[in-house]
Amino acid sequence: MLERTHAPPAARPGALLLRERAEAALRDAAPALLAYAAVRLTGLLLLTVPAVATGRDVLGLLSRRWDAVWYTRIAEHGYGFEIATPDGVHSNLAFFPLLPALERVLAALTPFEAATSGLLAGWLASLAAAWGIYAVGARLRGPATGVVLAALWGAYPTGFVQSMAYTETLFTAFAAWSLYAVLTGRWPAAGALAVLAGLTRPTAAALVAAVVVAAGVALVRDWRAGIPPAVLLRLHRPMLLGLLLAPLGWLSYMLFVAARRGDLLAYFAVQDAWGNGFDGGRALAGFTAETLRSNTLAGLGLCAALALVFWLLRLCVRQRQPLPLLVYSFAVVAVSLAGSGYFGSRPRLMMPAFPLLLPAAVVVARQQPARAALICAVAAVASGVYGAVTLLGPGPP
Repeated sequence: MLERTHAPPAARPGALLLRERAEAALRDAAPALLAYAAVRLTGLLLLTVPAVATGRDVLGLLSRRWDAVWYTRIAEHGYGFEIATPDGVHSNLAFFPLLPALERVLAALTPFEAATSGLLAGWLASLAAAWGIYAVGARLRGPATGVVLAALWGAYPTGFVQSMAYTETLFTAFAAWSLYAVLTGRWPAAGALAVLAGLTRPTAAALVAAVVVAAGVALVRDWRAGIPPAVLLRLHRPMLLGLLLAPLGWLSYMLFVAARRGDLLAYFAVQDAWGNGFDGGRALAGFTAETLRSNTLAGLGLCAALALVFWLLRLCVRQRQPLPLLVYSFAVVAVSLAGSGYFGSRPRLMMPAFPLLLPAAVVVARQQPARAALICAVAAVASGVYGAVTLLGPGPP
């Protein structure tokens, strides 16, 4: 008598459909992820060769320098550490908690220590960011533009930070996918991703502004079209949920620091002790003027770089980018340039504003594939050389 066997249960149609969609999305994004990985591997190679030749530890350069040390210390010991300097008392409360939390989790689940876990988190986040950037570019201007946009973001002048245990890649991943969710009408997802971004970097204020402004404009437009308020609220429940969620991550950390210090504005006091504050650009103007006086060539280069940023913003407007992208880019640039502090970090602070590269990505994507690949390769080498010089030098980025 044959033994009766039971066939495995069939996959649920919903789960199967979700898996098929995920696989299709990954296939679509594969060229962008490969292009981005090639750009970043080029940068790592250009760093590794001189580092090994001079006896430097490559992993140490990427995971145990500058801000990465502060994140690792938070992961290992929590908040509460301060260090006194001639400029003031620097507290680790200036650093947002999500990356240290990921470092702690990965260190518990893998053989890696916290510093290496931060590097792993950053590398995985960089791929997620490249995927999100591709998704935005492909939706607006087609797959070829999406691929080029991801590659150009990897070849950003301070793109070497994308290979470090820093928060830029993690934040950009959340920001890109949140903006994509807004563009596709997935408001709860946009708000939830903004919450995670708000636990990653203070720059999340720019992303929150993008979500809130986009939702507000849509609500006002429908209200002016004559839709009764009660109907409007019912029709836009998902949008309202995303709008309400968006600021919660950023606000929760502000309140955490406030509770630790007993001062509602304590986070801004912590930043001020680091020399970081908002002055409307006065410090930048003074720094530019001083640089022109002390080193005319360097000053002219700085002016050219600032002019390039504003020209790119103008191109984004002329390109008629969707409102959420424009608000996000303008806000990131404003937050990065309108404050005091160390000016060498400004290019890094603006790196999450990937829509600034969309006009260039459109132009490059129109070229013959070989020429487009050559342009991206040249940009990758230039970025890699700059990164190697910076990381092997005194820094900081």
